Amino acid sequence: QVQLVESGGGLVQAGGSLRLACAASGRTVSNYAMGWFRQPPGQEREFVTAISWIAENTNYADSVKGRFTISRDNAKNTVYLQMNSLKPEDTAVYYCVASPRSGVPTRVYDYDYWGQGTQVSVSS
Repeated sequence: QVQLVESGGGLVQAGGSLRLACAASGRTVSNYAMGWFRQPPGQEREFVTAISWIAENTNYADSVKGRFTISRDNAKNTVYLQMNSLKPEDTAVYYCVASPRSGVPTRVYDYDYWGQGTQVSVSS
């Protein structure tokens, strides 16, 4: 089993930045794809970004390309999401996810492990 705990969410003004972190425990996730999904108020969960297990590949939703950056530190069993130039439409609960699948999966059901989520709110 893998436990994922997110941190770093909060309230920020439009144009600002936040850095989310996701600490994994229970087993090493160095050979897992890791990623982030988000769920805006009243909407379904949507893919944000993913990174392959040796960080050679990344994938981003079009809505965050050029503004968000995913990275991982396998020695610390941690994945990060740097979010810059935040917009009000980025407001959502952000979930860290892990998958034993190769590559950079983008579908909800590709991921076996989910964190509890952290709230990101962007004011205009």
